[in-house]
Amino acid sequence: MTKITVLGSGSWGTVLANLLVENGHHVLLWGRGEKEVQEINTQHTNRHYLPESTLRPQLKATTDLQAAIAGTDAILFVVPTKAIRSVAQQVAQQLTKVPELKPIIITATKGLEQHTNARISEIISHEIAANLRQGVVVLSGPSHAEEVIKDDITTLTVASKDVPSANWVQKIFMNDHFRLYTNNDVTGVEVGAALKNVIAIGAGIVHGLDYGDNAKAALMTRGLAEMTRMGVSLGADPLTFSGLSGLGDLIVTCTSVHSRNWRAGNALGQGRKLPEILADMGMAVEGVYTAKTAHDLSIAQNIDMPISESIYKVLYEDADLKTEVINIMKRKGQSENELMRPRLSGESE
Repeated sequence: MTKITVLGSGSWGTVLANLLVENGHHVLLWGRGEKEVQEINTQHTNRHYLPESTLRPQLKATTDLQAAIAGTDAILFVVPTKAIRSVAQQVAQQLTKVPELKPIIITATKGLEQHTNARISEIISHEIAANLRQGVVVLSGPSHAEEVIKDDITTLTVASKDVPSANWVQKIFMNDHFRLYTNNDVTGVEVGAALKNVIAIGAGIVHGLDYGDNAKAALMTRGLAEMTRMGVSLGADPLTFSGLSGLGDLIVTCTSVHSRNWRAGNALGQGRKLPEILADMGMAVEGVYTAKTAHDLSIAQNIDMPISESIYKVLYEDADLKTEVINIMKRKGQSENELMRPRLSGESE
């Protein structure tokens, strides 16, 4: 029986662990909270994140990282972006003790690290040496934990430069309601996964300000253009952004009340302040952190991203929402034909 370690007992980590148990694998879910771990083991629930769901009794959880990793075939990271580096360092310390283990590393976290602008797979590859692991695989796409736990139809992308590792991950996850497609464009998959969270905050803001479907469609479409331009500037294949980890994830995150990013934006549009929103959410809102990284990356790559930049100003400079909307609408007219070309700073959107 395949053993898989899942790091992160939030909603997505718990649901993916539960899915892998459903597929017949031995899964150990690692979390930091003793009460949460005990609840999973004894009551087979995780009510803080999944209040209406029951987990499979075979799913076991622990706060002991060494025990979680012992004898594992794969390690799945599902911790918030800001915790990825520290957790990867702890994992590397444990793997150093058993160098013969060499698990496949999977990440289902969607974000970019502040200050370094690094993608999740880059952080993990840097912190966990190649001699301690097999390939690094990225799992991404349109997926709400609240729907996956109900066996709703879901299709995702699994991306890696290591084809055998990607194929293996595809195989262990797939069943009659959860389907994966492989992709070797790791950069494109991760950039799309991260930046769509920023655009989703914008979609929530638009809804909170009572703008209609026309505005929402415009924001999503032009947001996708920004995501694509940034991805291409970093070496991604533009076609990736038309796939599940680009357009697919953008649609689901920008249109669903399940999306924490959308809900945060909607609350902002209704006049609430960001600190209050984040405190009430009680869970990571990745787009807030990614907005800062997107701002820094756009400067570093000399790419113009007006929607993302306006969202950054709202989040970090307390800019007026409607003023930012007007500023975007009054930009100089531009052709739509060059969506994929990285546009230099100073060119109009």
